[in-house]
Amino acid sequence: MSEVLFYHLERRGLEDILPGLLERTRERGWRALVRTGSAERLAALDTHLWTYTEQGFLAHGTAADGHASRQPVFLTTEDENPNRAEVLFLVDGAMDASWEKPETKSLTRIALLFDGGDPNMVTKAREAWKAAKGAGHEVTYWKESPSGKFEKQG
Repeated sequence: MSEVLFYHLERRGLEDILPGLLERTRERGWRALVRTGSAERLAALDTHLWTYTEQGFLAHGTAADGHASRQPVFLTTEDENPNRAEVLFLVDGAMDASWEKPETKSLTRIALLFDGGDPNMVTKAREAWKAAKGAGHEVTYWKESPSGKFEKQG
């Protein structure tokens, strides 16, 4: 079973949160897969991860870049894992096709990031919580504190 972390974004946007989570994932030696809800969001994140800091960039790729199996971080809109990632990030409304799939259960961690200001995303996150828990995954809920740090709830 996978550890599934639900990140409720309230104060900062995805572009502010995702790079740091991906950096920590890479520091642990894990490969990451970022599944987005649209091709437009994928393109925006692709650009952002190359430019989000003046000190460097986060090496990553997309299907357009080729060599998916070599990418430490791979961005996609598809239900795939071409870089053999241990960690899956679901963003921008992307959901896992089935929390019951062996491929999903074999992941070390799944992080679902959702915009708390969007009622549709909150509803989708609640449905995903129920499905992930029902499939036997270990689920936790993380909410931004007033200082901007994520705190585990409950």
